[in-house]
Amino acid sequence: MAAPQALKDSIGTPSVSKESFRASPRRSRDPAGRRPLTGLLFVAPTAVVVAVLFLVPLGILVYMSFTEWPLLADPIPNGVENYQNLADDDLFVGAITFTLVYTAITTVVLFGVAFVLVAISNSRRRGARFYRTAYFLPYVVGTAAASTMWWIDAHDQLGVFNQVLRALGLIDQPVGFLNTPGKALFTVITLVVWKFVGFQVIVLLVGLQSIPEELYEAARVDGASTLQRLRYITVPGMKPTMALLTVLSITGSLLAFDQFYVLTHGGPDNSTVTVVLALYNKAFQSFQLGSAAAEAVVLLVALVVINVIQLRLLRNREG
Repeated sequence: MAAPQALKDSIGTPSVSKESFRASPRRSRDPAGRRPLTGLLFVAPTAVVVAVLFLVPLGILVYMSFTEWPLLADPIPNGVENYQNLADDDLFVGAITFTLVYTAITTVVLFGVAFVLVAISNSRRRGARFYRTAYFLPYVVGTAAASTMWWIDAHDQLGVFNQVLRALGLIDQPVGFLNTPGKALFTVITLVVWKFVGFQVIVLLVGLQSIPEELYEAARVDGASTLQRLRYITVPGMKPTMALLTVLSITGSLLAFDQFYVLTHGGPDNSTVTVVLALYNKAFQSFQLGSAAAEAVVLLVALVVINVIQLRLLRNREG
């Protein structure tokens, strides 16, 4: 042990006083000081995209809503006149009523059909994967393309639907799927369920399979029935998934446009005019851009309020 100590003494250790240590500049890195700048650099591209594609158009839209703006003339400010005239617009008021009815029916029917298909595709029987793929395939098709295909299929003379029903002996003459308000609404809802139910099935399956199997096994050991397992395990475990689908379904139904524009054009007799379709007609058929902008602002505010209410209600239920 003496040799290492002697070697250490011969080498010596540099003596550093407290004053020299304090006087020497510290060259340690300061990552915390660079974090705000780095974060801003990462956020900047998204902020620019949001500003260019959302905030700037939103500002222009709000400005347009306070003007009388023909398509090929200069805008003339008119205050809140566009908003005051909305209450007297029978077509817009009727579109609001129809959109709410369509949203309620579509949301309930979508959930009902999705739950049935989930019960079929969640089993361990053969072909379950095929069912899941088959359910999801219509969702890949664009809404406008699917609506065009559905319009051809529902045609009185060339449509597949009438030919199949006639071949089965169920009808003697064309049904007229788009000839009356009730039939037109039924046809559109059928199209929407056919196209979007696959998405709901996949999301519900993911939420259902995320529930631990041990909970069901423990419930079976305790003698819980199928309804009890559904009530106390499945439904509470599926609440976040169902909340997401509810918000998406209601928002998508309130913004429905493609299927009605292609299938019914708002007919017959303006009975299937949605809010977005009414807005489109006023802007690009009547060329009343200021009034259409006011309708768009009202729709935007309504969507924000509805989504906030939904999220709060769902949060209170979870709490």
